[in-house]
Amino acid sequence: SKRGAKISIFLYMNTTIIDVTRVSSQSEIVGIRDLQTLNLKQNITAEEAVDQGFLTASYSIEYLQEMNAASPAIIAKDGDKVVGYALVATKDVRNGHDLIEGLFDAIDKSEYNGKLLRDVNYVVVGQLCVAKEYRGQDLVQKLYGHFRECLSKEFTYLVTDIAKANARSLKAHKKRGFQVINELKKLELAERGVCLTSLLFKHRLKLELEEC
Repeated sequence: SKRGAKISIFLYMNTTIIDVTRVSSQSEIVGIRDLQTLNLKQNITAEEAVDQGFLTASYSIEYLQEMNAASPAIIAKDGDKVVGYALVATKDVRNGHDLIEGLFDAIDKSEYNGKLLRDVNYVVVGQLCVAKEYRGQDLVQKLYGHFRECLSKEFTYLVTDIAKANARSLKAHKKRGFQVINELKKLELAERGVCLTSLLFKHRLKLELEEC
């Protein structure tokens, strides 16, 4: 090349379009299960669990199918790949998994604004996860936004539980308007040998009531 020739360098940013929608196929349910497996606490390092958060409950394909038949999950997709999800757990599926059953029992006994939640129309986030390489893109906000858009006409409150040790998830939920309504110091299902230590979070789903 000639000395002194000008060189132009162009930098193109690779922008990925993520589609947020509801589950509509068996392959998407399998995608949820696969993403879940990768992020279970027992499948990641202790350092990653502290830094990135973790999942506690493992749901079988059969139970995921049951959940999605009752109310399809909210998912984020990059092409055909499921890269994030928020499971919708209604009262219809409360008896299908020990942790979900115990969670519903605890929520029913919790009080908010002078009312037991068992007397209020609510839905539970059965689990929420975003693939590691897609974190930091505000997908949690987008998943919850679509959750609210799809379910606000059916339910007044969105409730979930977060393990106290899961600092990243606690911070993310508080940032997005969730309020702590109860601390489950020790939820024991003696016959099943399940123990859960967590916080219950509540978020208003009804748009006209939302103040968070």
